[in-house]
Formats: sequence, structure tokens, C-alpha cells
Amino acid sequence: MTPMRVVPTRRGFTLIELLVVIAIIAVLIALLLPAVQAAREAARRTQCVNNLKQMGLGVHNYISSNDMFPPSATKGGWNFTSNELSWRAMILPQMELGPQYNSINFNIQIGNGNYYPAMMTVWYSTFNVFLCPSDGQGQSPAGFAPLNTASTGNGSTPVMGYTSPDPNRPYVPITNYMMSFGDNYAIGNLTSTQNPWETPPGTVANPKIGFAGFWGTTASDTDTGSGKGGQMRGFADYRDGQTATMASVTDGTSNTILIGESLPAEDPNNEMWGFTGTASGVTIPINWKTTNRTGACINNWGSSDWNCAFSYAARGFKSRHPGGANFLFADGSVKFLKASINRVTYAALGSRNGGEVISADQY
Repeated sequence: MTPMRVVPTRRGFTLIELLVVIAIIAVLIALLLPAVQAAREAARRTQCVNNLKQMGLGVHNYISSNDMFPPSATKGGWNFTSNELSWRAMILPQMELGPQYNSINFNIQIGNGNYYPAMMTVWYSTFNVFLCPSDGQGQSPAGFAPLNTASTGNGSTPVMGYTSPDPNRPYVPITNYMMSFGDNYAIGNLTSTQNPWETPPGTVANPKIGFAGFWGTTASDTDTGSGKGGQMRGFADYRDGQTATMASVTDGTSNTILIGESLPAEDPNNEMWGFTGTASGVTIPINWKTTNRTGACINNWGSSDWNCAFSYAARGFKSRHPGGANFLFADGSVKFLKASINRVTYAALGSRNGGEVISADQY
């Protein structure tokens, strides 16, 4: 009699076993995801540092040719007596962006009706070196914000108001990097309500956070006009034409902030080319949030709501990097400053000739 052959049955996974495997995979993904995100942010932060180093090279090449730092903007301000272009336009040739530089007509005043048509080529060009890859919020396409309107309150406002070169492309070129006007007032008497960070204008104090000449201009503590006695303490004067030389940086180039990060989504004054979007200061804490663009805040320039994007609290340096922001110093080095930095130390890093003594272990 031939014995019966028994064929073994193949046993599959039970439902419980499958669920256990899925749970293990989910736990592994949960553990790995933050590490992957951190690695990506580290790469973006490195690119941001490289952008600032490229700007540093451009600035120092400009100094070699002109014996001074590039002006924050060509002199003229609200008189519209020049092209009013920012420092970014002036260092384009030193950053191997000569064709873009040559497309700009520097002879046309900003108040001229032909200004925007003449700027169209460079206006709609994207410059990745002026964009931090960790940002991008509110940008479409990358490097551009919607044109702010009197009713919506979103996007950015160019110098010439609620307009752009091409009505079919109503957006504004923006940037993540601002020159520093140092510890001149960012708010001061521009807003009647005293802000929580700056020493009140007209007050004698030591230490003092905030000095006459808002945004690096020649204004005084009581008069926002030009020629009133204020002096640029950093490198940027958006309106009155003050400039800095290497010899004027008596506090030391390795201890003086030249350029730092900015977030266009939190500053409707942010603009790549115009003079109002050239600079930020160190009297506002690093990464102070000005995200409100709703209700009474909309287009309420100089608002005393310090979280309103239209308040002058937006004139501080800020980034999407956790815990602080990257800064280019006048010697060409790039350093990451923590948001928790002592405010007196931070203000001292903003002045190029204030006489403060700062050691590297203070920041």
C-alpha cells in the first residue's frame, strides 16, 4: 500500500502580526522623520550662509573699486531726485551678475513715468543668491510677493505704491537679506506709542538701545526730516545718502553686523530694488514675529500693534531658522546669532563706531 503523501500547508501572516509590523514601521518613520527634516534644514541653512558669503565678497570687491561700502540706496529719498536703487543693484557686477546690472537704466529717476518700464527686465528676474531656501512663505513664484493693495494688505508695497511694471504680472521682487542700519531707532518717534525695546527718544541712558536718526538717517529724536543731526551708526541710510568706509569701522569689522536675514511675508516694505526695502536694525529682537495682516492692521503704517506687519517692529532681522538668524559681518565672516542674545550686546554689534567693547564669548 502506497503511503499517503502529506503536503505541508504554507502559513501566512495573521492580522495581528501584520498590524505589529505596520506599527513598528510607523514608529521607525516617526523616529527618522525629524532627523530627515533637520538634515534638510541644515542643508538650507548652509546655502543661506553661502549666499551671505557671496554678498560679502561682492561688498568687498565693491570697496576695492570705490573705497567705501556700497550705499544702502542712492541719495534722494522721498524727493525722488535719483534712481533710488538699493545696495543690491550696486553690487551685481561684483557678484558676476553683469548682464542683469547692465539691463538697469541708472539715469532714470524713480518718479519718472518710464521708471518701471525701464526696470522690467531686472524686475522679473529671479536672484537665488538673495533668497534664503529656508523661507519661501507667501512667494509665488519664488522670489516674488503679491503686489500689496490698499484693501487686501497682503504681499509687498514697492516705492511707487500699488503698481508694478506689468499689470498682468502684479507681483514684487523680494529678498531675504537686509543691510544693517545698526542701533539707530527702528521705531523711535515714528510711532507715538513707546515700544518695549528701545530707549525712549531724548532719554539719556547707559546702556542705550536706539539712537537718533531712524533707519540710519540724519533725523533727530523729535524731527523725522533730513539734516537734523542724526548719524548713521551702521552701514545703511535709506534716504539721506550717508556712507561708510572701512576706516570708519572703529569697533572692528569682526564685531560689526553688515547684512542680516529678513522675512518678506512679515514686512510689506520688503522690496528688492527700492530704497524703502534696503535695511533693518538691531533694536528689535531677533525673530520678532510681525505676522498680523488683518483688520485694523491692514496698511496701518506705523501701527502700535507690535505684531502687525505694518508696524515698524517689522524692521528687525528675522529668519525661518530655529533659534536665531545668520548675519554677515563687515570682515566677510558669517555668524549665527541666537534669538536669546543679550539685547545690549546685540545693539553693540550693530554700531560700527560706538566704542563698545565686545568679546566673542558674549554672542
